[in-house]
Parts: sequence; C-alpha cells; structure tokens
Amino acid sequence: MAKLTKRIVDAAGAREKDYFLWDDELPGFGLRIFASGKRSYLIQYRAAGRTRRYTIGLHGVWTPETARQEAKVQLGRIAKGDNPAEERQLDHQAITVKELCQLYLKDLDAGLILGKGGRSKKAGTIVSDVGRIHRHIIPLIGSRRVKDLVKADVAKVLKDIMAGKTRISVKTKKLRGKSIVRGGAGTATRTIGLLGGILTYAMEAGIITANPAHGIRKPKDNVRGRRLTEVEYRTLGEILRKAAENEKYAMTVEIIRQIALTGCRRSEIIGLKWSEADTGASCLRLIDSKEGASIRPIGLPVVEYLEERSKSQTGSYVFPGPRPEDGAFGGFPNHWKQIFRGSPIEDFTPHVLRHSFASIANDLGFTEVTIAALVGHAKGSVTSKYIHTLDTALIMAADTISGFIQGLLDGKAFKQTAYALDRDSRKAALARFLEQAASGGADGEELSLAA
Repeated sequence: MAKLTKRIVDAAGAREKDYFLWDDELPGFGLRIFASGKRSYLIQYRAAGRTRRYTIGLHGVWTPETARQEAKVQLGRIAKGDNPAEERQLDHQAITVKELCQLYLKDLDAGLILGKGGRSKKAGTIVSDVGRIHRHIIPLIGSRRVKDLVKADVAKVLKDIMAGKTRISVKTKKLRGKSIVRGGAGTATRTIGLLGGILTYAMEAGIITANPAHGIRKPKDNVRGRRLTEVEYRTLGEILRKAAENEKYAMTVEIIRQIALTGCRRSEIIGLKWSEADTGASCLRLIDSKEGASIRPIGLPVVEYLEERSKSQTGSYVFPGPRPEDGAFGGFPNHWKQIFRGSPIEDFTPHVLRHSFASIANDLGFTEVTIAALVGHAKGSVTSKYIHTLDTALIMAADTISGFIQGLLDGKAFKQTAYALDRDSRKAALARFLEQAASGGADGEELSLAA
C-alpha cells in the first residue's frame, strides 16, 4: 500500500466486513473502512505488550493530510511513553458529578463521611445533604465531569441557587406532604459548602488534584449576626402571650420560651427526652446533640418549668406529638411562621434565640469559655459521661442569664446579684422575684433576685 491520499481514500469501497488500509510512508497510520461505508483514520501501536488502536476521526471531518499530521503528533507522544488510546478510554469513563455524588451518598449512608469533630454525620445532617444534592447540585451540574469543573462552574452554581433556578415543589413520602425548595442566599451558601466537601472527597479518592470550590466567595449569612434587643425580647413576650391564648399554639409557645431560656438548638429542645432532663443537677444531659453527647447547665426558671411539666406528662418526650407513634412534636415550623407572620420581628429565626442567649451572657460579663459551655459549643462543651455535678459557677451563670431573659419576656427588667447556690435559697429567691413582678410597678421596673 502506498501513501494514503484523498484519491485512494475516496476509492476505498465498503465490503462485507471492516478492513484496513495502511500508509507505507508513516508506519502505524491507517484508514479503517467500515461495512457501513464510513471511513475513519487511526494509528496502531504497541504499549505495555499489547496492540492498541487510537482513532483520529472520520474522513470528511479529517482529510488525509490533517489526519497524517495528527498521527505524527500522537506517534511522537507514544515514543515518549504516553498511551493516547488508554487516556481516551479513561477520559470517556471520567466520573460525572452525579456519579461522584452517588459514591459520596453511599459512603455517607455507611457512616464513612466524617462531619464536625471527626464524628459520622448525624441523621438530620444526612437528610439535609441528600436534599441539597438531589435538588440543587445534580440538577445544575450532575452531567458535568468532575475533572472538568473549574472555579467559575462552582461560582455559577452559587449564583443559580441564589437566583432561585432550582426552585421546585416536590411531593414527600408523608400523606399530602410537600417540600418547597426555594433556593436563596442561605441555601446557596450551605450547598456550596457541601459541594466543597464532596469535591474534597473526590480529591481524597484521587479523582481530582485540586478543589475548585476553594476560595469561592459566599454571601454573608445575616442570621448568624442577628440578635434580639431588650425591646425585641419584650415584643417577643407579648407575641407569645397572645399566641398562647390559642390552644393550637400552646406547645410551640412553650418550646420557643425554653429555647430562649436555655440557648439550646431548636432540635435539642423539640427532641428533648425526660431521660435527658436532670433537674436535680440543674442540667440537660443531651445524648445526641450536634456536638455529640453534651451536658448543658440550665437556670432555675427552666428547672422549675420542667419539674412542673413532668407532673402531668407521660411518654419519652418533654414535648410529644399528638399521638404516641409521632414521637416528638412536629408542628413547630408551621406554627412558628403563623405566630410571627406580619409581626415586628418576623425576620428572626430560632437560631437567633440561641445567638441572643449568648449575646445576653456576654452583656452580663460572662467569659467566652463559660458561654461556650452554656450553649454547647465544642470548645467549651461539658461532654464527659463521667461528669455528674456541674461547677456551681456554671449553674449561677445559667440562673442569671435565663432569669434575665425571662424578666424581659415577662416585661420586667431583671438584675441579678450574688446569692447562695443551694436549692432552697434559689427557690426562695425566685419566689421573691415572682412576688415582686406580680405585685406591680410600671413595665420596665428593675427587680432584683437576691438572697
């Protein structure tokens, strides 16, 4: 066979089976004629003891001369030890973002994806991750190859979610259940955080060598900086008192008050079990908080509330659902929206109550370490299962903060002074305070809880 030219290629007719024409001037360069009549340029070479073929492209798209030049380039690479046929195969098999997410979810379900503190992610976090993957990440970039992603792609995902491009209403497994996916800045920030974690997982698996999500500027989460002022606490108290008049909202109102008085996360109060409420030691012994097992000091207003509530409650949960099989109370999110819709503090969230608790503690002069222990932050959490008695300083701090916030919610300013920490003295001090509050004075009258 002579040199492959356009005349020779055009004259090559189809046969019953595929066959090859090889170029004598450039060994390894040839033309494959398919039984269908199509013709394709290729090179044939040996690598790792095997004969390999690398397709350059179809005749018509490629001419004999342009195909010859490409063949020379690839044969030069082969001479240096490259294997273009294998590279192309790997490229075609390159994992997509959707396939990466499936691998990630499989390991997540098996408890192999570690979250905060080096622990396996919790069930609630897994539910959120699955939702963000299926409702935002896969719809936007699921078909893209992971190795092709660049920072601009991740930035576009962020902007698309913020703009609501993944907005959708989907039916859930519950009867008449519906999940409304709205997107927005907060969702975008958390989804990009998750995507960054998934891409780090890809790096650890050797799929990519750099994480394109690193360095992406995300919108500031304003909720994290929001706190209630004293005036807003009083407004909150008025709203809760009015809502409590409707029996439908009674339990939600109680949950909101306990979140405000403890600084606990919403899920920690809603899912609180009686076995976790150690009123004798003035603490909650949470088994499965965000930080793992955690002991939280609670103030006397909370202790008294739990002891009184326990007299009329049965079952495992402090705030149970309407039916025993429901477990913990489940109407909180909808009730929250209904209670605060159109109010002066409509923009705040349950997390703002937690942040406000910490801010009040700071206003009252407590140290960062004390505050961290009170709200269950990792750097200050009392987590040892061997601890049964809390430091009296923590109990005093919890009494002071929860008492101050209770005073604001009830429309009274509250000033904490030193007092004995035995239980009888605490009860007597609280009784005097409540008596003062009940006996009158203008709103905002300064009351004292002193021994």
